[in-house]
Amino acid sequence: MSQTKRNYKASFILDNRGKEDSVETIIEGVKKEITAVQGEVTAVENVGRRDFARKTDDKFPSGVYIQVNFSAPAGAPAQLHERLRLNNSVYRALVENA
Repeated sequence: MSQTKRNYKASFILDNRGKEDSVETIIEGVKKEITAVQGEVTAVENVGRRDFARKTDDKFPSGVYIQVNFSAPAGAPAQLHERLRLNNSVYRALVENA
């Protein structure tokens, strides 16, 4: 029996400070994490580097924002948050229904 998939829109803030990985490499890693939770990526938009309205760290005043549209089963957002929690290249993640 196949699970019904829902559409999601996710926003990520990437942290590439002190890393040799380019932003495109980090985006590919995020896409792999989405497919690991049985998701299918439909669109990726690199919004670019933006300053934070409220800085939590003076050494990190801005980050690279990306938006990803994907479809996945209902439990996938929770699994994705858990997988990305361990990934230090993703500073913040927000997944919402599209």
